[in-house]
Amino acid sequence: MNTHALPKQRMTVPEFLTWSDKQPETERYELVDGEIVAMTRDTVRHNRAKTAAFIALRDAIGAAGVPCEVFIDGVGVRINDATLRIPDVVVHCGAEPDPRAMIVGSPLIVVEVVSPSSERDDTNSKIVDYLSVASIHHYLIIFSQKRVVVHHRRNERGNFETHIAHGGDIMLQPPGMAVAVNALLGPSFDEGTEPGQ
Repeated sequence: MNTHALPKQRMTVPEFLTWSDKQPETERYELVDGEIVAMTRDTVRHNRAKTAAFIALRDAIGAAGVPCEVFIDGVGVRINDATLRIPDVVVHCGAEPDPRAMIVGSPLIVVEVVSPSSERDDTNSKIVDYLSVASIHHYLIIFSQKRVVVHHRRNERGNFETHIAHGGDIMLQPPGMAVAVNALLGPSFDEGTEPGQ
């Protein structure tokens, strides 16, 4: 995580994107209610969990043949004029995004992998943020150590329903694909051999 002082002035998303484009690639930030927030670095466990979710969704997209692309950690989701989140994994469907863009214009699925330091944010304020974006139909919260996925899904009436999955498949409609819970969770690692989060 960065060690220098962050700007104190409040920013809009365009101002933040201009500022963050000038920062070292090793440093990661989000913009929350106009304030720059430094993001913590990954542990090996958390990085493996994100990678498993990315691969599971990439494979599900390929199997379903839907016109979607999955991105891992770093591509932003604009919540409003003052908030830009960086999900662990995001799925975009439809028109090809600009390769130079730092945000996905129409995210359909966002994924956060919970760690002890992020659990409160992932399960509280990020729910409000992500579910306020009209294009987002699915918010998956992965508890890899508890071996469970919480699926928030926008229904036909525009309301959100929540399902807790321990196994089987999660249906993602739209875009019209299924992803196995075990694939999203990835392999289970023994607590004694992996560094803590």
